Amino acid sequence: MGLDLDKRDKELEALNKITNMQKDILGSLYGDFFNAAKTTVNNAKNTFSGNGFNYDAIKREESDNQTTLEFDGNVTETPKKPVAAGSVGLGSEDAMEKANSALDEAKALIAADKHVTATSGPKAEEAAKEPEEPEEDPMETLDKLIGLGTIKDDVKELAAFVKVQKQRKEQGLKSVPVSLHLVFTGNPGTGKTTVARIIAKIYKQIGVLSKGQLVEVDRSGLVAGYVGQTAIKTTEQIKKAMGGVLFIDEAYSLAQKDDAFGQEAIDTILKAMEDNRDDFVVIVAGYTNPMKKFIDSNPGLKSRFNKYIEFSDYNIDELEEIFYMNCNKYDYKVADDVKHQIRALITAKKIENIDNFANAREVRNLFEEIITNQARRISHMENPTNEDMMTIVLDDLFEKSPEEKTKEEAEKKAENSESADVDKAEAADTDKKTEEEATSEDTEAAEAVEENPSEEEKAADSNDTDKAEE
Repeated sequence: MGLDLDKRDKELEALNKITNMQKDILGSLYGDFFNAAKTTVNNAKNTFSGNGFNYDAIKREESDNQTTLEFDGNVTETPKKPVAAGSVGLGSEDAMEKANSALDEAKALIAADKHVTATSGPKAEEAAKEPEEPEEDPMETLDKLIGLGTIKDDVKELAAFVKVQKQRKEQGLKSVPVSLHLVFTGNPGTGKTTVARIIAKIYKQIGVLSKGQLVEVDRSGLVAGYVGQTAIKTTEQIKKAMGGVLFIDEAYSLAQKDDAFGQEAIDTILKAMEDNRDDFVVIVAGYTNPMKKFIDSNPGLKSRFNKYIEFSDYNIDELEEIFYMNCNKYDYKVADDVKHQIRALITAKKIENIDNFANAREVRNLFEEIITNQARRISHMENPTNEDMMTIVLDDLFEKSPEEKTKEEAEKKAENSESADVDKAEAADTDKKTEEEATSEDTEAAEAVEENPSEEEKAADSNDTDKAEE
């Protein structure tokens, strides 16, 4: 290689000594920086020796007055003075000059290290990747949700109040204590988990949470099979959610009668809420009435959860909009003469389950049923076009009933049976024709023999005639 490795190692070792000496001189003010610089130098050393680095790109020249380090045309010159024994005790100006000299050289090596890692190895692959799109503002995400008008207002008011109280506290003013923990009530499929995820990001945005992640669990994720293990299992989930939100779905299942396991989970969660007030939020969710009983069942829960957000069911227009949102998401479109049937199906499902309607979840299930029916229909086409695979027609809305399926199978069997009978009849006709043709050939051959007797027969007939005449 163009650069002698031993010489390079000695140069790096000398730089380490310089940076350590200047760390002692400058004390804690520059200590952290020099620690980072030392790590970077060591990383540079390892990188230079293992990544096929072009050592000819680095040139180093020394003279009595300065040290010059050139990297890809970028020259760094550092004044150089002889270091006498006991130089640690020199004046502050000499110490600062020496520190600046070491810093300049360290910067040049750091630049070299960045160049190497940017042009080789895993970091080069990361640099080659396209930059990720900036994350959407959580308030904008909230506004884009279908329906949930009251919920959006509640969340915005809560966020504004928490933000202002935090600002008052930072400016030395008295702030009103506010609980960040929430209770979400309502039927399934009303957007509780989605809104909880958005709230976690909002809390991070305004500075009340450090990470803003959402960890979703239910009873099975918190309760273990034996007393004592539940606390361990629950603590693991709390650790995952630290700095963000722990979202507990169907939380009332933890407060069943004579349930020591569920109570152990509740006690563990309450303690974590008390010990980590500044960077841990819990949101509990479930049906309205069971959730109220759950909160009222424990004084600790009631004191910490005092903010309720009720998620109402979606109306028909909103449910229909959710259906078409799924269509657009997965490149499907509904024929114009079918749209009124889609609305009728959604209405019928809502009426059938008026007490526990699953809302968006129910619409999602309907969408999956329809595209499954469509796939069954398309699979029988020889060469379906994009238009065929995208379009939902009337036949796709209704899955065939068991009676219809049985009838269809019977018809297929009958068709197969008729086809088999036809095949048999055709085979019989073929055999009969073959027989007739064979018989006809034999008859023709016999006639031909009668009409054209052989020489022997002629001789025999002649002998017979002669004998008769005698």
